[in-house]
Amino acid sequence: MTPVIELAGVSKAFGPVKVLTGVDFALYPGEVHALMGENGAGKSTMIRIASGDHRADEGEIRLDGEARRFRGPREAQEEGIAVVHQELLLFPSLSVAENIFLGHQPKTRRGFVDWGRMRREARELLDRLDCPQLDVDQRVAKLSVADRQRVEIARALSRKARVLIMDEPTAALAEADVQRLLDVIRRLREDGVAIVYVSHRMNEIFAIADRITVLRDGTSTGTYPVSEVTESSLVSMMVGRDIHQLFPKIEVERGKTRLEVRNLSRTGLVEDISFDLHAGEILGIAGLVGSGRTELAQTIFGVTPATSGEIKVDGSPRKIASVRDAIANGIAYVPEDRGLHGLVRPQPLRENVTMAILDRMTKFSVIDTGREQRMAKEAIDRFAIRARDARQRVGQLSGGNQQKVVLAKWLATDPKVLILDEPTRGIDIGAKTEIHRLMGELARKGIAILMISSELPEVLGMSDRILVMKEGRLSAVIDRKDATPDKVGAAMMRTRPEPAAAGAVR
Repeated sequence: MTPVIELAGVSKAFGPVKVLTGVDFALYPGEVHALMGENGAGKSTMIRIASGDHRADEGEIRLDGEARRFRGPREAQEEGIAVVHQELLLFPSLSVAENIFLGHQPKTRRGFVDWGRMRREARELLDRLDCPQLDVDQRVAKLSVADRQRVEIARALSRKARVLIMDEPTAALAEADVQRLLDVIRRLREDGVAIVYVSHRMNEIFAIADRITVLRDGTSTGTYPVSEVTESSLVSMMVGRDIHQLFPKIEVERGKTRLEVRNLSRTGLVEDISFDLHAGEILGIAGLVGSGRTELAQTIFGVTPATSGEIKVDGSPRKIASVRDAIANGIAYVPEDRGLHGLVRPQPLRENVTMAILDRMTKFSVIDTGREQRMAKEAIDRFAIRARDARQRVGQLSGGNQQKVVLAKWLATDPKVLILDEPTRGIDIGAKTEIHRLMGELARKGIAILMISSELPEVLGMSDRILVMKEGRLSAVIDRKDATPDKVGAAMMRTRPEPAAAGAVR
């Protein structure tokens, strides 16, 4: 069978930096081909070359066996190549149908938009994706992230896409929506659509991919049928070294109680939560999306102050009515969405690192830029942040390096308690391991860590104890030695704590 699209010996450089070197890649009709690699491995550049955004310096693109050279994305789209980006490119003020056919609306004989035909064809496309709940006249602004993604896929199909490139499509989806998306992909595969699937999530790769190509430092380490690889072998191919333990847990002797939470409630969000957190301890919080994990963190941090209950830090009751109060009491919070709530991406690295301690960086209302530069340089060295220098815009860094900047920003406040909400979401395997290592080092230095994660292996691998939440309540407290996937999973489904949950307060 002839590949629908093929990259042969493709190389690309930006100035002196070689991004891709002699990469080969072939995609067949009706195939899901996973593309994997660490951030910076060259995946995005390869996607842009295949979709006409960049031109290769060397090598060629072949469509149906014939060499082609795209002059831009429009030409690639006309050949049936579409990209669904992680950041969805939709217009919120327009309807579902208008977004699907934007730029190629069906026309009447007189050249006007044929609104009736556009709605009918939009409906047919959404039905093909098994989306009967979507109203073609609804404004996109009112849709969930999952439904917006379906609209993006329908837009690609409206252009008769035969190659669909999906870049981290599940990064912002709940687990139920992830499964629905995988079902959509299977349906498209059965229809003969060729799909490039870019993701860091191993479970999705093994669930949906037919073959896997791994990039490392701009070169291909090989293409393999999914049945011939394992998670550990993929990790080794991506990072160039064996990683026997993705979760390098450092055993730390538990110190004094840093944080005490007693009967904490926030009306409509969390109810009657009690636990202790000790110096040097990593206390994991598990639960399904919507269980109240993030809401609990934000209540402790003063984003949504408690309506009842008590918070103590180092044994003393503290009134936390705002984020400012939380910071003043030694509590720091690395949020789930680093781009929206953790960083100012257009600003330089140095300004992001010192953002939470500006009161310490100023003299007579003027920022000490020399000190700011020194602190940023120290953060780059301490956290092994890959950046040109402290002046580089944070938005230009990889996801893993952005997460390190957020950590550096909050650690600059010298916290006693560090809340980490989804600390490794959307970053590659190598960066995850580095973040986990940093967590161990912080615990060893006596920082008390409260970690929220949707990845059960991360919760099991890094936690000394696990709090399980459901519907805003504490469902169970499980010690590391007793924690198993089945036990934690069962607790996620309970609505009332079992007797052992009383051990939360200790």
